[in-house]
Amino acid sequence: MIEQKEFTLTPHRRGFHLITEEIVRNLPKLPQAGLLHLFIKHTSAALTINENADPDVQTDMEAIFNRLVKEREPYYQHTCEGDDDMPAHAKTTLVGASLTIPITSGRLNMGIWQGIYLCEFRNRGGGRRIVATIIQ
Repeated sequence: MIEQKEFTLTPHRRGFHLITEEIVRNLPKLPQAGLLHLFIKHTSAALTINENADPDVQTDMEAIFNRLVKEREPYYQHTCEGDDDMPAHAKTTLVGASLTIPITSGRLNMGIWQGIYLCEFRNRGGGRRIVATIIQ
């Protein structure tokens, strides 16, 4: 059985944001076993899994990505949508647009220190659309 739901995340400022609880709130009842596939329908934001305990991880990840992919590089040609746009596309390519998480005993089967992150790479990205597909 496959079930699919599309929803919009609460808008977030630029940065790395734990959204595990918001994702779970938007899901239908999970099966005893299966897979959850999450897909973000945007080219300037991404999804990843990382540590959910220390908020310094969020700050450090933002700093790392801003150092890896800088704004206002002279070789950027796609610049009409602002200084943060082309770097956002590059960062999204590095992180990725989807996640697959196992479902066990009706719950997401992630490690105790793992959480789902929205990686918002635009200064004003708005509500991001997520497609959640549950495969049983």
